[in-house]
Amino acid sequence: MADNTKQFRWIVTIQGNLDGWYRERPDVFVAGDLLWYPVEGHPEVRMAPDALVAFGRPKGERGSYLQWREDGIAPQVVFEIWSPGNLERRKQEKFEFYERYGVEEYYTYDPDTGLVEGWVRGDEGLEPIAEMQGWVSPRLSVHFEIEAGELALYLPDGRKFEPPAGLMARLEAEREAKEKAWAKLRALGIDPESL
Repeated sequence: MADNTKQFRWIVTIQGNLDGWYRERPDVFVAGDLLWYPVEGHPEVRMAPDALVAFGRPKGERGSYLQWREDGIAPQVVFEIWSPGNLERRKQEKFEFYERYGVEEYYTYDPDTGLVEGWVRGDEGLEPIAEMQGWVSPRLSVHFEIEAGELALYLPDGRKFEPPAGLMARLEAEREAKEKAWAKLRALGIDPESL
């Protein structure tokens, strides 16, 4: 759960942009602040990543991510946004949890300090990414940049992640443009669905 508005803005920006990017992929589940239970019968073993992406899992509503009901698939990509209240001990617990339960890519960002860190799964577990500037996520193809001391994320098509209000405005404009184009095709006697 977010501790402040800055942290919350980053969480919804990351979750929202990833969810929007994968909106046409029925096999990619994106969530934010959702409890993930990796071990059946052990409700004490859980974590709620700020944002998670699970490939090979259908979209849909969930009260939590119960890995044994998800064909045993762990979320492959996890993001955590730190707040001033995050203790080093808690950060270490999260790292160990994600490493133990199969996360392939783990990214953290502290919007107060600008510190961005990442890890990718290697032979020995989660291994640190030496340089985040210019990093491209192997799973997401998202580009990581540091601009004016702040994290900037870019979608595979080069568009920068937008905060929720900007994202919604752009998606609405895209929808309206598509509807206008389809109306023109229909006026010409062409069924857009047949293209």
